[in-house]
Amino acid sequence: MARRGTRERHEALLRLLRDGMTRVDHLAAALGVSPSTVRRDLGRLSGDRKVARTYGGAVVPEAFQERPVAESALLHRRAKADIAAAARELLPRTGAVFVDAGTTCAALARHLGDDGSGPVVTRGLETAVELAGATARDVVVLGGLVRPLSHGLVGPLTELALERLSFEVAFLGADAVDPARGIGEPTLEETAVKERIAARARSVVVLADATKLAVADAPAWTRFGGGWTLVTDEGAPPDLEARCAAAAVHLVRAPRTDPRVPGQGGPGGDGPGPTAP
Repeated sequence: MARRGTRERHEALLRLLRDGMTRVDHLAAALGVSPSTVRRDLGRLSGDRKVARTYGGAVVPEAFQERPVAESALLHRRAKADIAAAARELLPRTGAVFVDAGTTCAALARHLGDDGSGPVVTRGLETAVELAGATARDVVVLGGLVRPLSHGLVGPLTELALERLSFEVAFLGADAVDPARGIGEPTLEETAVKERIAARARSVVVLADATKLAVADAPAWTRFGGGWTLVTDEGAPPDLEARCAAAAVHLVRAPRTDPRVPGQGGPGGDGPGPTAP
């Protein structure tokens, strides 16, 4: 049995991980211990299946849950900014682009206002708001039923509109990701619309932070024909390269952006920034 001090440190470590702090050096600084102590603790917690090791840190595996978009917007903000910056390099010079619902895709949309010449199509309300001030692109919002948690549009009207469109590249969000299985979603409606989007695109890029790779399962899965690209952050597990290669998925690990960028959170970079008094 762990000593009291060790047990309390493990509990504190798990709280930090649940709050979105994943890096060993950040965890060590927050706990006031050495990185080697944190690595030993993570090794023990991993053996007890309380954490999943990642590249340079760990995350707490969670049962699948769909969060409200407002809550999701406060989580892992630096990772999402890193992913959006890396995904920007995959934008085509010409042609239509699809950008999905979700907070990571909305982060990418902030790069698109005056970048490029083709139209941008979305089914996400937050993504549409980010694109509303675009001057160099036409912005098209698909019709359909608004899902209350994700603010994504689904249903027959969405699919009807998609039958008339095609895309050079489709950037899709995800609630769970597995290179072999595709992307996990809360409903069959979500998988159906994402499969329809992928079928209308020359290439598919999935944007997902490392925590989405640690979700044990999801109610429904979207699979893509042919290869696709996964853009994730540097906290993704070290075996991800091999898993992606085996599934013919192209992997992009987004490099970390400057942690001093405003609005990207504190040392962990994933929580909300300081609030005004």
